[in-house]
Amino acid sequence: MKRTARLLRRTALLAFAAAIVLGTAAKASDFSEPWKSADRALVIDAYEYNSIDWAQLATDKRIVAFINKASDGMPPPYFCFGGDTDVKLCKALWKRHAVTRELFQTRRVVAKALGMRWGAYHLARPGNPVEQANNFLDFADPAPDDLMALDIEGIDPSQWMSLDDAEEFARQVHRRIGRFPVLYTNGKTAQYIADNRYKYRLLSRLPLWYARYKPDIDVHFPMGNWQGYALWQFSTQANCGRFRCPYRVAGTPDNIDVNVAPTDAVTLRQQWPFGGLIDVPADYLASVPVPLSREAALAGKATIIYADVATPPTFEEIVAVLGSRWSKFRDGFRMPVVKTVPRRPGFGIVQYVAWKRGGQRSPEQLDAAFAAADPVSTASTTLDRSQQ
Repeated sequence: MKRTARLLRRTALLAFAAAIVLGTAAKASDFSEPWKSADRALVIDAYEYNSIDWAQLATDKRIVAFINKASDGMPPPYFCFGGDTDVKLCKALWKRHAVTRELFQTRRVVAKALGMRWGAYHLARPGNPVEQANNFLDFADPAPDDLMALDIEGIDPSQWMSLDDAEEFARQVHRRIGRFPVLYTNGKTAQYIADNRYKYRLLSRLPLWYARYKPDIDVHFPMGNWQGYALWQFSTQANCGRFRCPYRVAGTPDNIDVNVAPTDAVTLRQQWPFGGLIDVPADYLASVPVPLSREAALAGKATIIYADVATPPTFEEIVAVLGSRWSKFRDGFRMPVVKTVPRRPGFGIVQYVAWKRGGQRSPEQLDAAFAAADPVSTASTTLDRSQQ
């Protein structure tokens, strides 16, 4: 009986502990299936080939915003010229551009009428980043509360916009509308930017729209740079099919992109459109406190005054200083240039010694010394002589 009672107590304790563990594991966090929490806001992003039933979409009250594709790379050419094939292709691009923009404007009107926040993204391609930014802004014609996003699909500059050009794109957007775009990218590219944040100082500070189709991303998220995401694209055609999908939105197809925010609907509306830069830690040597005397500290009511000091040098500044010092160190071992040596064809070290021993003779005497000296020929001097 005693053994049975102990077993029952142990089983009860194990069941209680398991319930606690399962309850903790089932609780959604920012990095583990947050869309399962009913209070998390959701955002739809679509492009021109996604069909939308707005009446059904409006029934999902968790959908707070709608982001639509705006532009793609460079704008179409202003004039169509060339052969028949070139002209037909040019006209087809212009027709698609016009239809896509008409659909974009219509969707914006409908989404805002339904009370949703609006956003637009640009698919970055190789090419002039300033012209692409202008194309994006001219296409989207953003209102002050419209989100702007830059879509970087990878780090291969032959297929996508280079990261250096992406920084210039973001600067051009800021020049024109006074705020920065959100950075949309996948996990691999985000990690690369985070690892090279000293090089990509602007991209690494843009709010992150993270694309990764895994239920848990805590071990993959680049926490060294971003402490969290603005949006997480968790559902797309890659992991949403007919029989299984992380989250289905009424009135949309299975290949629609669904995003989750780490906040509720009210907070997301307040944060929209994420036009600033993420916070960075203050320089730890930006200021130091001025010491107080013991009497003043014990007396209380003492104000600590901070004295400004120089901020720590950046990695680029350190490299530049070390490079200049190395140049000076290297130049110290170089032979000085003798400016008084006459420049003549075939004037080598033997001729120079003869010239020095002659006590810097007259030109006639130098010619005689050159003729008497043994000729010195190398590959480089032969090439110089042939050029002369």
